[in-house]
Amino acid sequence: METTTTHDYLVRLRDLIFEERACAKALDMKGMIIAMNRKEELVKVLNHVKVIDEQDKPIARQIREENRRNAFLFKSTLGWIRQTMEFFGQKTVTTTYSASAYTVASRVNGRLLSGKV
Repeated sequence: METTTTHDYLVRLRDLIFEERACAKALDMKGMIIAMNRKEELVKVLNHVKVIDEQDKPIARQIREENRRNAFLFKSTLGWIRQTMEFFGQKTVTTTYSASAYTVASRVNGRLLSGKV
């Protein structure tokens, strides 16, 4: 890395957070992993900084907000995927009844995604 000041590191980190979100929205997993790795490297470097200049505090706030925004995007997307998988894992046939009004076990697996063709 050629940046040398804390300000440069912070600006680069902010840009990487934007890049990470853009890759996530475009489903560019390769680009997102590259951005995440670069972001981790910068966070390791910035971990050693104890005091931030007053001029850099707005950038630090923006980094925190944008990082939280990315976290919300990832968390809500994961929740959506879980709900979708639960939907596809539900039974597709209703319970049937026998002539004497007892429930009858279905022979069908009952899952949309059974793994069988």
